[in-house]
Amino acid sequence: MESGIELRKALRAFANKDNRLAYASLLGNLAVYAAAVVVSVIAVDRGLWLVAGPAVIVLAFAGVRLYVLQHDLGHLSLFETRRQNEVWGHVVSPFTMAAYRQMRHNHNLHHAYVGDLDARETTEINTMTLREWTRSGFWKRLYYRLYRHPLVLIPVGSFYTYFIAYRWPKNAARVGLGAILAHNAALIVYFAALYAFAGWAGVLTVALAIWIGGMLGVFLVYLQHNFEGTWWDRRPELDPSRAAIQGGSCLDFGWWFDEAVANITKHDIHHLVASIPSYRLRAAHRELEKTHDLRRIGFREALHAFSLKLWDEDAEALVPFPKNPARKPATAHAA
Repeated sequence: MESGIELRKALRAFANKDNRLAYASLLGNLAVYAAAVVVSVIAVDRGLWLVAGPAVIVLAFAGVRLYVLQHDLGHLSLFETRRQNEVWGHVVSPFTMAAYRQMRHNHNLHHAYVGDLDARETTEINTMTLREWTRSGFWKRLYYRLYRHPLVLIPVGSFYTYFIAYRWPKNAARVGLGAILAHNAALIVYFAALYAFAGWAGVLTVALAIWIGGMLGVFLVYLQHNFEGTWWDRRPELDPSRAAIQGGSCLDFGWWFDEAVANITKHDIHHLVASIPSYRLRAAHRELEKTHDLRRIGFREALHAFSLKLWDEDAEALVPFPKNPARKPATAHAA
């Protein structure tokens, strides 16, 4: 693996912004989102379930992709100017369910402390260490087992995150009370418009799509830093470049999936150079793979990652729950 400095140098060539590509990506996304809302709501209202089902799925993916683009806007990496990024960040927030300023602040904290075992409160998915697990009591272990179970983490996590936690996210008051209140007011206006257009059928149809999209989002967020071969450490030994490249994933689910989620699958190089816009991430990863050892994670390995629950600091590996709760599992130490 090349040094972090060399990798960053190679990636800077892909960090230039292009407003034409940015508007094509964002406005195209908004057009698909709006069309999916209209089609899905009308189809549900008329009982056209064979149309409603696919339309809701398209709406869910459009919502996820819009969230990824808002994340780009938070990094000021989608458009050429800061003002353009910030204005559009606020515009799309009612459709992503995430207040722009709070999202930007909390996500930038995550980037600042990626891979840091002493700052895990900045991550979206909580990961206990094996030592913490062995010292924990029955109730804490039970809570963590339930929390990390995919049937809880994904569907319940989606509902909790988008419909509850994001109404008053971490650091909400610190970043700006007015911003979160304005965002929630905009959401009320949005859902009121849906109700005026199609009654409760419209509101519940869009809410269902948000929940489904949220499940996809939780699935992706989990895999960004929880997979076999990832890496965490404590300061001062923590190497930010290694935490980005080895600790961040590159999901290989096909080019169509990359496009559907605005290339957030290329999370390793994103953490190394966050200024690369989403519309250049796939090309950057492809070009860098010619000269650098960047791994890809397929769907089978992604599913396996959900069996890994605890970070073993001695083995420097993410491991399953111990079969014998009173004992540390046998793990091979990293070379």
